[in-house]
Amino acid sequence: MGRLDGKVCVITGAGSGMGREAAILFSAEGASVCAADVRAETAEETARECRDAFAHQVDVADENSVKSMMQATAERYGGIDVLYNNAGISPGDDGSVLETTAEAWDRVQAVNTKGVFLCCKHGIPHLLERGGGSVINVASFVALVGAATSQISYTASKGAVLSMTRELAVQFARENVRVNALCPGPVETPLLLSIYGDDPDALERRRAHWPTGRLAKPREIVNGALFLASDESSYVTGATFLVDGGLTAAYVTPA
Repeated sequence: MGRLDGKVCVITGAGSGMGREAAILFSAEGASVCAADVRAETAEETARECRDAFAHQVDVADENSVKSMMQATAERYGGIDVLYNNAGISPGDDGSVLETTAEAWDRVQAVNTKGVFLCCKHGIPHLLERGGGSVINVASFVALVGAATSQISYTASKGAVLSMTRELAVQFARENVRVNALCPGPVETPLLLSIYGDDPDALERRRAHWPTGRLAKPREIVNGALFLASDESSYVTGATFLVDGGLTAAYVTPA
């Protein structure tokens, strides 16, 4: 018996990294999964690795695209129980507030903030039809701490996701819809590794500040999401669910 038996889950950003791991794990735990990604081919690759999943191309910044994704899932599986709003971007031109252009700011906000808003707006009604469910919004540890090496729009977007999550949790608590923010620390994903790819010294400088001394594996983060998606977390809502290897707890790390 799986921890998600009978549940229908929509996972955005499922083409790679944490999203792919989530689709595979959730499906293995009994869920039926919509593996959604802006890249159709990577969504298809993920779906093929799952026990029960279908691929759907989505642009989370486009309202009609999000509505179509939710409707396609509900029509295929009879409803939706879990929203895992994981899609996000962190482009190389998002840096210091002194350098980041308004265009770069808008591009990040459109995916990371508006995307979560649209997935909640058009996904939560399906959860309400089922009598409740779980929403997992992927924020980040950067929503809680500052960094001198800034990604100003990314950081602001994750702070917005955290605040949005709390408000939705309070609004829908009595309708049995739980809304939590999953806040990963640095994770070994293509997105993060691409940032450090041309500068191994930068990776070493960051690693010195991680209590564990290493990046998280995607599955280590997704195990936390599995708990939030399951009925085991039935009294957990409005939480800032940190899976960061102790990073936000650290003042001085081991030598």
